[in-house]
Amino acid sequence: MQHNALEVFFELLVWFYLSPKVRMTSQKPSQMPDSRVAIRLAQPADAAKITTLINTAFHIAEGFFVDGPRLDQSEVEQKLRKGNFLLAEADGKLNGCVYVEMRGERSYLGLLSVNPDCQKGGLGSLLMSEAEEHCRRRGSQFMDILIVSVRAELSPFYQHRGYSKTGTTPFEENVEPKMPVHFINMSKPL
Repeated sequence: MQHNALEVFFELLVWFYLSPKVRMTSQKPSQMPDSRVAIRLAQPADAAKITTLINTAFHIAEGFFVDGPRLDQSEVEQKLRKGNFLLAEADGKLNGCVYVEMRGERSYLGLLSVNPDCQKGGLGSLLMSEAEEHCRRRGSQFMDILIVSVRAELSPFYQHRGYSKTGTTPFEENVEPKMPVHFINMSKPL
């Protein structure tokens, strides 16, 4: 009887350590999170690359309800003076970014963007975790986000990460959407 229990234990141990690797290798190589991914804080010289990444990612995700770029380089430069962008790079290429801004005991997270060639591979989740930890280390107690109401896939993604809906906010005044849209406010204790 003890022999069988040991066999079961080792089978479970092997399954635990090998199954995530098996699942990861079933993804396309360009989508797999890579051990070479480096997360760093952006510098002012990164503004052009950040702007391009955000506009590329948001055009694909939001082009059905808004036209034009999500933001311009001067807006990125302004955000760099107010908060931080965390950048995910591999082999010298910017593959993802997220913006965080400290607001007292709360933080704001936005502009989560992943290169379309790297999406659905865990890079967005990695950036979220790094951003939350970045703010937690600086004394933040809560993380606040805004998601667009017409992007149905966003709410479950963030709820899975522990965020709860807290209200709504009107959509950006300077953007004319193609359909009725608003922001959904979500928050998470850190």
